[in-house]
Amino acid sequence: MRIVELTEDTKKDILNNLLKRSTNNYSSYEEDVVKIVEDVKNNGDKALFDYTLKFDKVKIDASNVKVTEAEIEEAYKLVDSKLVEIIRKALKNIREFHQKQVQNSWFDSKADGTFLGQKVTPLEVAGVYVPGGKAVYPSSVLMNVVPAKVAGVDKIIMTTPPAKDGSIYPSTLVAAKEAGVDEIYKVGGAQAIAAMAFGTESIPKTDKIVGPGNIFVALAKKAVYGNVSIDSIAGPSEVLVIADETANPRYLAADLLSQAEHDELASSILLTTSKELAQKVSLEIDEFLKILSRKDIISKSLENFGYILIAKNLDECISTANAIASEHLEIVTQNPFEVMTKIRNAGAIFLGEYSSEPLGDYFAGPNHVLPTNGTAKFFSALSVDDFIKKSSIISYSKQALEEIHQDIIDFANAEQLTAHANAIAVRFQ
Repeated sequence: MRIVELTEDTKKDILNNLLKRSTNNYSSYEEDVVKIVEDVKNNGDKALFDYTLKFDKVKIDASNVKVTEAEIEEAYKLVDSKLVEIIRKALKNIREFHQKQVQNSWFDSKADGTFLGQKVTPLEVAGVYVPGGKAVYPSSVLMNVVPAKVAGVDKIIMTTPPAKDGSIYPSTLVAAKEAGVDEIYKVGGAQAIAAMAFGTESIPKTDKIVGPGNIFVALAKKAVYGNVSIDSIAGPSEVLVIADETANPRYLAADLLSQAEHDELASSILLTTSKELAQKVSLEIDEFLKILSRKDIISKSLENFGYILIAKNLDECISTANAIASEHLEIVTQNPFEVMTKIRNAGAIFLGEYSSEPLGDYFAGPNHVLPTNGTAKFFSALSVDDFIKKSSIISYSKQALEEIHQDIIDFANAEQLTAHANAIAVRFQ
């Protein structure tokens, strides 16, 4: 893995390189995606089933597009009971974490006759997209469904691409059942996103669509945004590690590779003040590559977007980490909690050598749906907040309004909105 002295120029070059992975750079696909979205919007099930046959090579129709209870029962028979138990343990942790995020409505009444407040209301229907094809991610099911359930969403539907025989991965179905999904549909790709955005004869329209997917799914979410809400337009996975000379190089190498195996576009970066540690981590990576099953993907990822950066001091590591705003940030230093207080931009922060990133992916409880590609500067992890909406409540008595009515009239007139002013004035004429 390449070792680079950190300077302002190298930092700028790295940031520019990482931004190449943005979905904004895939405009060549957008026209095709928009055509699919419009086709499903206008032609419903017919377009949805045609695209499923074209892209997934599976013939689906209204009679079998929805997963049945019998299929879910069969899935339980096919999944190892130990995995079912692990899913349940993870589910408990995820649910308990998200229950702490719940917000309540509040109201404030005063003696002068004013009554103000905020009413918190769950969304009615949420749509969850789960990748299929070569991938199987029951963890993604849990992370996307649980905050919606905790928020109190009335109905949660899920779409996922079918295998060539028309089936869905058994572990995906088990995770969906355990998490509380109401309806599951055997469709994927941009056509599934369009179906959840606009509704078809078989699939209901949703209020919000969440969940990861390939570039076509990401661009479809971008295309339907505004007709429905979305969580984000996710980019490739990424991990950044801040470490000093006290860190274990073998642990660091393993953690960097855990993200590199996701995708050839994934990013793995180590920021350290120790040249000796940098060399040791690089050697450990070489040794791990000899035994890991996805070494071809890992090697390409490291070649494209992998760096070991040597900084002058810890403050330079911190400022660079804030500039990159990584999806996952590990802090493996002598005082990781102190460093954490100086981090402004990161999707999730892992403290200490026993808080490896996969702990967050699967089990700890915080959500693993995180902002990528620098968007941690202004986005947060998926949470209960993503599945609620807030309505402001305003009630004034005649007396309360009369005391301030002239101020409102003057404010409205200052903006030359005389109808606004009149709506207040008429009540006191």
